[in-house]
Amino acid sequence: MNALRTGILMSVMTVLLVIIGKLLGGNQGALTALVVAAVMNFLSYWSSDKIALMRYRAKPITRDQAPQLYDLVERLARSGDLPMPKLFVIPSQTPNAFATGRDPRHAAVAVTEGALGLLNSDELAGVIGHELAHVKNRDILVQSIAATMAGAITMLAFWARFAAIFGGGRSDERRGAGGLEVLVMAILAPIAATLIQMGISRSREYMADAGGAKIAGDPRPLANALVKLSDWAQKRPMNASPTTAHMFIVNPLTGGGITSFFSTHPPTEERVRRLREMRV
Repeated sequence: MNALRTGILMSVMTVLLVIIGKLLGGNQGALTALVVAAVMNFLSYWSSDKIALMRYRAKPITRDQAPQLYDLVERLARSGDLPMPKLFVIPSQTPNAFATGRDPRHAAVAVTEGALGLLNSDELAGVIGHELAHVKNRDILVQSIAATMAGAITMLAFWARFAAIFGGGRSDERRGAGGLEVLVMAILAPIAATLIQMGISRSREYMADAGGAKIAGDPRPLANALVKLSDWAQKRPMNASPTTAHMFIVNPLTGGGITSFFSTHPPTEERVRRLREMRV
């Protein structure tokens, strides 16, 4: 059901992109919008992992440097029938983790120093299992494309607002839209794209929780780890970019109340409840 929902949301985002392009420039604009999205997705496919690891100054770790961590990840990778991913440690005291890479053979798992110091071995296994489930489900690719398409929609919407405000809206209704129609769509489309991206990310998090619990063999340590990680994320927010926040196991950005509605992660309480009700 989550996979079907993701496919539907991705389709809706594609339609949004084409509509904005058509409003700006008719059929030619729609085609241009698709080309822009394709180029951005190509770059995201090949480079998103390197960009994310560089952004957080992640350092590669070998077996000699961290034998216990390496052995743990190797065991979990075998349990999930996955190749051994590259391992990285992020020099941050905020406990968190993420996975990246375009497919299981080019995957990397990054864990912060804070997570290594906070979590016990079972909890760390649950967190690594969650990230390996993302790798197995190819969530990184799906979420990278969703983020890229949301970025393309936002970029086109900015151009559309500029054109509508400064008289660039097309007057020929057979080829493009008028200024008011463009302006309204330019305001609403980025909001819709952000909500769709969040819907995709949230559904994949639930899937990764369930998959990670199976890889680790017990859902309870992951549930306990999520509680710890969420508490620390509120106490010690991470210097994270909103464009990559969806990659982490818990939202590295602070915020509650109305801002939690716009979070890329489902509520921790609901994730923990589902895990504690699981039977592996």
